[in-house]
Amino acid sequence: MGGPASEAASAADAWGERLPRKLGLWSAVAVLIGSTIGSGIFRTPASIAYHIDEVWSFALAWVAGGVVALAGALTFAELASMYPRSGGIYVYVREAFGRLPAFLFGWAELLILRPAAYGAIAVTSSEYAWRVLGVDHSELLLRVGAVSLSRAQLLAIAMIVVVGAVNRRGVEFGAVVQNLSTVLKVGALLGLIALGLVLVPGELPMHAATLRPEAPAFVLGMVAILWAYDGWCDLGFVSGEIRDPQRTLPKVFILGTAAVVGLYLAVNLVYLRVVPLAQMVDSPLIAADVAAALVGPIGVTLIAAAVVVSTFGTLNGSMMTGPRVFYAMAEDRLFFSALAKVHPRYGTPTGSIALSVALGAVFVSVRSFAELAEHFVIGIWPFYALSVAAVFVLRRRQPDRPRPYRTWGYPAVPLLFLAASLFLLISYAVQQPLVFAVDLAILLTGVPVYLWWSRRAA
Repeated sequence: MGGPASEAASAADAWGERLPRKLGLWSAVAVLIGSTIGSGIFRTPASIAYHIDEVWSFALAWVAGGVVALAGALTFAELASMYPRSGGIYVYVREAFGRLPAFLFGWAELLILRPAAYGAIAVTSSEYAWRVLGVDHSELLLRVGAVSLSRAQLLAIAMIVVVGAVNRRGVEFGAVVQNLSTVLKVGALLGLIALGLVLVPGELPMHAATLRPEAPAFVLGMVAILWAYDGWCDLGFVSGEIRDPQRTLPKVFILGTAAVVGLYLAVNLVYLRVVPLAQMVDSPLIAADVAAALVGPIGVTLIAAAVVVSTFGTLNGSMMTGPRVFYAMAEDRLFFSALAKVHPRYGTPTGSIALSVALGAVFVSVRSFAELAEHFVIGIWPFYALSVAAVFVLRRRQPDRPRPYRTWGYPAVPLLFLAASLFLLISYAVQQPLVFAVDLAILLTGVPVYLWWSRRAA
């Protein structure tokens, strides 16, 4: 299915990977951090403050989200070092539970999750870019049939096409963009943290803002927080392109996730020092408001520019990682064979990248899918849970398989992640039964599709 270069790479690679291994340690760190830090940390605190109205609870929720993310990263590090192949979660679920659950993950990625990520990230980056330029992003510029496209939508589509073209040219080319954007976004957050700690003396106000029921509100706040932390697992999708993977992958999963958690906790401390929790509810662009309070109107422009860089980097990271899921499915003959082709010169799954670009452009153009996609974010968590559960299954089934890294704190750490996943999913199902039912129904449409592909492959 690939050219001579890919066949030679497959023969030379100890794990049978056909994509060339070109990513080093720091590029892999940039992929993880860049895929995680997007627009969430700049925006979600306002929605979390709406649900969680007490400072200690607000802080506890962010700490809890960080602990869950670290528990997941510690566990994924074992899986990635065992199976350093393209596809990440798809590969882990397939090896532990079979092809159908793995296909359903790919089906969810294809139908909603990945195009939703491309669309939502690109639109956010585009809107902030026009804001920096002082131009109205909502003005309609183009009509295609029944679809009207605004200035923000057109630029968002252009961004998706650009990152697709960048990643088509080679994973190392995409890594250059990722490294640069990650340095800039981390630098912006560190600058905001430093300004907040130096310029705003005093202690945090620890009183409650209003009275709302705690348990359901805490769960809804956690959903938003886990969305902000989401992305730490994306490194697994490009495991097949990382050099010395059995040593590099555990380091990157653990160090990269820990760095994100530390940054998030520090920047939320600054948010709380500058904007009281009661006022944070009315501050959807909290980072811009904090920057304005610290350095004046210029701070708003600087933060808007930082969000553009941050979200563009996240979009690039998502384009580096997401197509590898479709590539892995096609290699298993559960998807169109063209998606498993590797470019003979660039060593990239060009068909899968082209599909990802098309999906993102469609999502941006048809904005009516936005609400569904936002709710369907919860659909990724069953597969996170399955991946972590795979550690227990594979230790029993394949006790002699080489494990260069074993999950620290096993079995308590993966059990903690599983408990958090079940708590989140059950609570969400109780509080949002209709949305949960729709999510499940969309996921189950993949079963007959899988059966058809399986017969076709046979």
